[in-house]
Amino acid sequence: MSNIKKNNLKKILNSRVLITVIAIVLQLLAFISVIIKFNNYFAFFYAGSIVFSLLVVLFILYNRSNPVYKIAWIILILIFPIFGGFFYIFFGVNRLSNRRKRSMETIFYKTKETLHPQPGIIAELEKSNSNAANQSRYIQDYSFYPPYRNTYCEYLPSGEQKFAKLKEELKKARYYIFLEYFIIEEGVLWNSILEILVDKVKEGVDVRVIYDDFGCLTTLPYKYNRKLEELGIKCCVFNPVIPVLSSRHNNRDHRKIAIIDGYTAFTGGLNLADEYINVKELYGHWKDSAIMLKGEAAWSLTVMFLTMWDYLKGTDEDYRKYKCDLEHLGDTDLGSDRNSSGIVQPFADSPLDNESVGETIYFNLINKVEKYLYITTPYLIINNEIITALTTAAKGGVDVRIITPYIPDKWYVHAVTRSYYKLLLEAGIKIYEYTPGFIHSKTFVADHKYGVVGTINLDYRSLFLHFECGVWLYDCDIIQDMYNDFLKTLEDCREITLLDINEIKWHKKMIGFILRVFAPLM
Repeated sequence: MSNIKKNNLKKILNSRVLITVIAIVLQLLAFISVIIKFNNYFAFFYAGSIVFSLLVVLFILYNRSNPVYKIAWIILILIFPIFGGFFYIFFGVNRLSNRRKRSMETIFYKTKETLHPQPGIIAELEKSNSNAANQSRYIQDYSFYPPYRNTYCEYLPSGEQKFAKLKEELKKARYYIFLEYFIIEEGVLWNSILEILVDKVKEGVDVRVIYDDFGCLTTLPYKYNRKLEELGIKCCVFNPVIPVLSSRHNNRDHRKIAIIDGYTAFTGGLNLADEYINVKELYGHWKDSAIMLKGEAAWSLTVMFLTMWDYLKGTDEDYRKYKCDLEHLGDTDLGSDRNSSGIVQPFADSPLDNESVGETIYFNLINKVEKYLYITTPYLIINNEIITALTTAAKGGVDVRIITPYIPDKWYVHAVTRSYYKLLLEAGIKIYEYTPGFIHSKTFVADHKYGVVGTINLDYRSLFLHFECGVWLYDCDIIQDMYNDFLKTLEDCREITLLDINEIKWHKKMIGFILRVFAPLM
């Protein structure tokens, strides 16, 4: 066993994971033991369970969740008619308490109130490209995040470049630093950032950190937020993990956001852990990407962070005091940063508002593309709508290419990813696997006009269950950089052919197809 695997096993045994798993198993055993005690009334219990499961199936058919999610749960209930309905109630329902509903409504209200629509930009865009105007209008109307000009963008094609730039910008902070990440892990990367944060706290800078507790279950010590608070860093934990059967853990904060003074902002696929800069090797070489914004568009990511902070803290801050006055920043590195071409539109996606913003943005982009569409994604677990859109585009002559990992981080997810290859290849889509290791980048680039960089994977969890974010780009200079990076990455990829698919053993194909049915539940 390698040292990395030994260390990971030791971490798991010494972490909350073991405690949580044991607690949940005990709850399941208690639940089963209660059923056994009613063995004398089994016929009545069985009949009652069947009726209950039938009612749950009717509820699933009636609700507004994605059809793929519905099918997965209905099949599970058919396989386990006694327990299936109860499992759905525990794990499948996105139930909101009244308090949580009020908090979510506050997020939407404050976002709309703070981020003002930009009808002038959309009207101007309408004159040159109505498709782009419609996409921008959708994001503004349904995600509440407007488009911007006057924003300098820089595409960062690797973790090493992103974090070198991030540390450089963190050192310039005068007023505040906001970090919101799915995973933070103690190590070379985080320790170097933490050192900067502590120095900034001593200078009087307002430093805040949000991390997802599920994402950090094996990477941070229990109650790590208290350690940060002792250092003067304000901290919120998203969805603290409790060892209780509950569907609340379905929703995770998968965003990766860094904001400095409301003027500079970062997002993309990279978390704060050593594998993202290849200091630690888990799955071969780690390929990722990010985007840095400077200027007006950074305000949207600032509001995104503040609304999540208010939601977690139960506070109601005046966001206006955090808005950067671009005209009075002083002699920093403005100048050329103001002269950016194109339209930049950050956006947020919430699993609790019945609006699949990320999926719709991807879907619209696929449908409107004319010449080429290049996609990088660590997971390719797509529903029928996305499959139809991709295959239709390819059949119509669009050059559609997708890069996925060669070395997976989760074998079962990769098995599902590969189960889609044949269908896509037969439609003329080109698929490549990144042979040096794992590609975690989530990017779309099309027609030298459109680009999307963000945190949203092409899988059910990202598209429907997680809090996510991204940046939609139109006619920006960095779209060329994204295009060049894709082509450069192709040099390290192996193209998958139908011959490769035909050589896969039948039992491996069968495992992939079975897992695909339950992919939305993974």
